[in-house]
Amino acid sequence: MDDIDRQLIALLQQDATQSYAALGKAVGLSAGAAHERVRKLRGQGVIRATTVDVDPAALDRGVLAFVLVDSTAWMGDRAEDFAAVPEIQEAHVIAGSAAVLVKVRTSTTERLQDVLRRLYAIDGVSGTQATVVLETFFERPLDAGQALPLGSARLGGVTPARRR
Repeated sequence: MDDIDRQLIALLQQDATQSYAALGKAVGLSAGAAHERVRKLRGQGVIRATTVDVDPAALDRGVLAFVLVDSTAWMGDRAEDFAAVPEIQEAHVIAGSAAVLVKVRTSTTERLQDVLRRLYAIDGVSGTQATVVLETFFERPLDAGQALPLGSARLGGVTPARRR
């Protein structure tokens, strides 16, 4: 992947509806060359999906929680069990005192309780610790540019969060 590929990715992260002609113009390529590069990035799995960013509150999913899941056994082979809970947006096997970290969106705290009950039904789950988000300052997309040097910080590309 070169700098032009990174520029194309950054442009698509800003607005994935841009035409290949507009993308090509922005990076100094023809529309056909831009299309071919994007096609290759998709084929390589660099671009995994083209999606829309939806306000969760507009879809009645305004309650956001991060849940640490404790276990009595290794949870690395339980991905399908977590994926079967539709309110879970992300699930990660982690190092530390808990085994799994999940990101959950629901409509109410009562629905969150229901999700926690379903988590306990997963074989090996021995406990949960939920942290409910009161406000999101921002959510940052992945920076398609080069890795930042250690100790540097940059707020470029920040997506302001909507009130939840």
